[in-house]
Amino acid sequence: MRWVLVLGILSSFLGFIPNGYWIQVFTTILLWIAMAQGLNLILGLAGYPAFGNGAFMGVGAYTLAILMNHGSPLLLALLTAGALSFALAFLLGLPVLRLRGHYFAIATIGINFALLALVENLGITGGGSGLTTPLVRGSPEAVGRLFYFSFWLLALLATALVAWIRQRPLGYALRAIRSSEEVARSIGIPTTRAKILAWSLSALITGLAGGLYAYWNGFLEPGQVFNINHSVELFIMVLLGGAGTIWGPVIGAIGLQLVALLLWSNLGQLHLVFLGLVVLLVAVYLPEGVLGHRFVLRRKT
Repeated sequence: MRWVLVLGILSSFLGFIPNGYWIQVFTTILLWIAMAQGLNLILGLAGYPAFGNGAFMGVGAYTLAILMNHGSPLLLALLTAGALSFALAFLLGLPVLRLRGHYFAIATIGINFALLALVENLGITGGGSGLTTPLVRGSPEAVGRLFYFSFWLLALLATALVAWIRQRPLGYALRAIRSSEEVARSIGIPTTRAKILAWSLSALITGLAGGLYAYWNGFLEPGQVFNINHSVELFIMVLLGGAGTIWGPVIGAIGLQLVALLLWSNLGQLHLVFLGLVVLLVAVYLPEGVLGHRFVLRRKT
């Protein structure tokens, strides 16, 4: 926990650099760090492959946009976005978390597409035409720093939450579930309750990130925030850095975003091909992620 605070304070200085382009890049990275840490709770600690976890980004985004367009203050709309995402995951978790492995993964993908279809056909969401959010007043530099520090705080809190849970009974229960759910249940661990709580907290973080993203972006379109590719990217980030670790999602989000940026600036649309190749090489040579691989090397020496 101490290192989370130290690195969090150090990273805050990036918000004062004079280059607006890099402020936007770092803000985007912080957005992905927060959502990757959310996924880390259910995928990394519990071992449940929530391939549709990005759906809660859409829930949070549309909740904030709808509430703010009806006069709600930003903070209230943001907290409601997180709370609604938490409640939705809690209710869906009761039946869905009885599934395991690829059955659970397919169910979460189905949830993503079901929510996408719902948003596309509701009048209050703007349907397929999308929805705008109120304009953020201020100079470009001030607005850029406002959102940088907003996502910085969310990423810091999400990382601190993962670090705290890992050392609490919930964290031990989730890691026991990941090792063997049958054994965990046989020794008295309330596995269903632990899984539902982990997924709900994961949705809470992702929903808050989605709400901030909606306000930052200024415009929402269903296929944009319910894009299944977001869930896949989050999955890759967690596995790339090291699932179940504190810093794995941070390393994965930074690494994947910077590689994607580098490839996009030099290769254009071909960057997806080379990005896929990078992911393939990592999966083959670093199957346990960057931090997991280092841990194995230290353990063998």
